[in-house]
Amino acid sequence: MIIRKEIDITKPLTKEQKKMLDELETRPVEFDEDCPELTDEQLSEFRRVSELRKEERRKKTVTIWLSSRSLSKAKSLGKGYTAVLSRILEKALEDDDLIRRCL
Repeated sequence: MIIRKEIDITKPLTKEQKKMLDELETRPVEFDEDCPELTDEQLSEFRRVSELRKEERRKKTVTIWLSSRSLSKAKSLGKGYTAVLSRILEKALEDDDLIRRCL
């Protein structure tokens, strides 16, 4: 059962709100079938979202052969054209129809 209480953060806490927060601090965690207690093995698999995002953004260096026309078009986009090429490739590789047409 979820109980929601709204607290206006622009106003000081009332005595009732302070009491409620103090009681929650000492209240034990109650697990149920929707939120069971995790095993040590399951907990060890957790990773910070920020770490996952860093891995997603981490770029690898590759050599790719482009036609003169493609390279000129890419360079005409100005500084950062390699990042634009990377995003174009990501979008293209997500499109199965486009991949089939290019094979």
